[in-house]
Amino acid sequence: MLLRPLLLLALCGAGSAAMVVSVSLRGSWRIRSGNGSLELPAEVPGCVHSALFHQRLIQDPYYRFNNLNYRWIALDNWTYIKKFKIPFDVSKRRKVNLVFEGVDTVTVVLLNNVPVGETDNTFRSYSFDITHVVQAVNIIEVHFQSPVIYADQRSKVHTHYSVPPNCPPRVQDGECHVNFIRKAQCSFSWDWGPSFPTQGIWKDVRIEAYNICHLNYFTFTPVYDNNIQEWNLEIESSFDVISSKPVLGQAIIAIPELKIQQTNSVELHHGERIVKLFVKIDKSVTIETWWPHGHGNQTGYNMTVLFKLDGGLSFEKSAKVYFRTVELIEEPIKGSHGLSFYFKINGLPIFLKGSNWIPADSFQDRVTSALLRLLLQSVVDANMNVLRVWGGGIYEQDAFYELCDELGIMVWQDFMFACALYPTDQDFMDSVRAEVAYQVRRLKSHPSIITWSGNNENEAALVLNWYDIQSSHLSTYIDDYVTLYVKNIRRIVFEGDQTRPFITSSPTNGAKSTAEGWLSENPYDPNYGDVHFYDYVGDCWNWKIFPKARFVSEYGYQSWPSFSTLEKVSSKEDWSYESKFAHHRQHFTDGNYKMLHQAELHFKLPQSADQLRKFKDTIYLTQVMQAQCVKTETEFYRRSRSEIAFGEGHTMGALYWQLNDIWEAPSWSSLEYGGKWKMLHYFARHFFAPLLPVGFENEGVFFIYGVSDLHSDHKMMLTVRVHTWSSLEPVCSETTKPFVMKAGESALLYDKPVAELLRGCTNCTRQSCVVSFYLSTDREPLSPTNYHFLSSPKEAKGLHKANITATISQQGDTFVFHLKTSAVAPFVWLDVGSIPGRFSDNGFLMTEKTRTVFFYPWKPTNESELERAFHVTSLADIY
Repeated sequence: MLLRPLLLLALCGAGSAAMVVSVSLRGSWRIRSGNGSLELPAEVPGCVHSALFHQRLIQDPYYRFNNLNYRWIALDNWTYIKKFKIPFDVSKRRKVNLVFEGVDTVTVVLLNNVPVGETDNTFRSYSFDITHVVQAVNIIEVHFQSPVIYADQRSKVHTHYSVPPNCPPRVQDGECHVNFIRKAQCSFSWDWGPSFPTQGIWKDVRIEAYNICHLNYFTFTPVYDNNIQEWNLEIESSFDVISSKPVLGQAIIAIPELKIQQTNSVELHHGERIVKLFVKIDKSVTIETWWPHGHGNQTGYNMTVLFKLDGGLSFEKSAKVYFRTVELIEEPIKGSHGLSFYFKINGLPIFLKGSNWIPADSFQDRVTSALLRLLLQSVVDANMNVLRVWGGGIYEQDAFYELCDELGIMVWQDFMFACALYPTDQDFMDSVRAEVAYQVRRLKSHPSIITWSGNNENEAALVLNWYDIQSSHLSTYIDDYVTLYVKNIRRIVFEGDQTRPFITSSPTNGAKSTAEGWLSENPYDPNYGDVHFYDYVGDCWNWKIFPKARFVSEYGYQSWPSFSTLEKVSSKEDWSYESKFAHHRQHFTDGNYKMLHQAELHFKLPQSADQLRKFKDTIYLTQVMQAQCVKTETEFYRRSRSEIAFGEGHTMGALYWQLNDIWEAPSWSSLEYGGKWKMLHYFARHFFAPLLPVGFENEGVFFIYGVSDLHSDHKMMLTVRVHTWSSLEPVCSETTKPFVMKAGESALLYDKPVAELLRGCTNCTRQSCVVSFYLSTDREPLSPTNYHFLSSPKEAKGLHKANITATISQQGDTFVFHLKTSAVAPFVWLDVGSIPGRFSDNGFLMTEKTRTVFFYPWKPTNESELERAFHVTSLADIY
């Protein structure tokens, strides 16, 4: 079948000879297996797994044990084939290029049986000159090599020393030597994800033809000159000029809202030419800056840049320009021997509240802009202002960063190196340099990106010797580390972008690591840089186990996703915590046991004789445990904002691991695969609130701190209430005198010995009572209501099974759940199964007889559908 490609024309004048023609080859292709036994239709952008699935030749790859059953797909060498006509006279074009925006990963490209190029890096674009090969009718073939076999071969060629780790832990069911191939590192497996090493053309592919010149890329950077307090705009464009004569013309820059209309003369000579334009923005023009979510507006300005060149040739680019400054502040702190580590945006210190982002799917063609919007809207809906794009996945698609710009989500951008050492041979380094230059150029105009980070945990891996390297060989690996991240990546970043900071690794000691030759003796030093912290043995309710660090960029606990999510990829025999499926889906060593260990410290484990009921109850309890653990830890970091204790503190960032899921399995995420909120995500909405009271105990004294992310001081009061588990009426309550909560600070608001607090409440003991508290004005609450358990819930006395009912009504697009309870109920969980949407609150402590909760559907639904799906669980229900 002859396929007609999509024809796109660059903006041009009357002269057709000057016209630049762009022909997209996206759409229908065919793919063929290595031995030719299988040939089928495929879509581009896409991958082999998706093509097989769409043709019903395989099941959903995520179903049950299919990550093992379908290993053969990644071990084969596939070929993408397309026959197409060129909708213009190629003989009248002096230059014709074949451009791939993204190829995954190792290929040889043939056009009309002639090799025209090779690819070896998922993370960059490729352009191949096909001028002397292209015809009126063409056949393109992209021959893929198995990424698993390629990685193995590359590791064997690297004979002078090994580059660990060789293989992932067995529990991950993964593939080996992923550090030898430039594709998503997690595609060979991770402790939260499956092994699906994909092959495919995962971004656009097109043919570009021209006679005079062509615009290769266009990028820009707003720069603030601190000395004269003035904004400038630096614009960079790259042209491929094939004309032997100079090409003259004008570059016209227009930003109407800023009253900017600037014309520059342009003279282009033969070859690859960079045109740099400089726009000085008049001080008299008021510029509204871009702010993170919760701190101001995300104002942007529409800009067009028009190149009008000889022969009627024109190129026009449109973009949104945002203005903001970012600084990473590392300076001495009074009372501490270390250095601070925090970010200033537009001169204001910002506490970074958020999480870590992993790829939203193993198969990127399934990640739509609608899915990205759903996931990123959930970020700001939970009062977050930052995501760290983790270094074992991908540099995200343009829509991701555009949404982060729009929503005010700051991005900590890792380069794609994670939990491994890497080779530094010539071929590998050439590929990395092209990747980094391309990604910096592509992404630097986004205000959301506030820092570049060289890798995930590789400084720690090397210094703390995760891979048992002999000390006599250590210098070789240190040299490789500095070569890769400092002499190459860091240098390329600063050549392309000096408007945001670069750190070599996460975690790192920042300036201290730099001073120590880029590798600090203890990368987890809480007095410097950022820290990753995990502890599944210690009691997560004990805040003293957590590091009082400057910045905590990873921490967390696992939970299972909801039954409605698991049900889609499992069968009845799988619905047990001890099933083969439950163990297979857990890719973290002893992860299922570690969840139950942590839960058992404070809760009774489910004991139902009904296997399905017990499984559902256990899922619920893992989510309760995860939410409560991360709540305790995050609140500790938030209240440490303004404190120095024994030299430690001034914490200015809390990014829990992890935001989203790549498949339906137990993980550290707060959003399930597809976007359903776990209990943790509802908790995050509270513990990341801009104004929050935080309660904790120390040496028998109960303390409440106030934490404010607000920009101004506010007068308020604190109300503390005590309930018995057996009564819906508070047994005692007290409200402080009005006080001023200072902007951007944490402060002690209340302290009282627990014994004294209980003496003032009738018949209260630690086991029979629970404390709740909130901040308010005279008229209304200003903060979420927080709570503090005086004992483990498994020791609670008077806690009864609550009969909770709901009356559902509709108000416009929103549904109202009017709840009634017969008893105090902790961890009330409202669930509507697979109906997509979120509640206004969930997982809460219900201490009043009635409560109203809203449900925001993500797709059309109705009252009867919600009533049929609705189920409510509270803690006593699982006993």
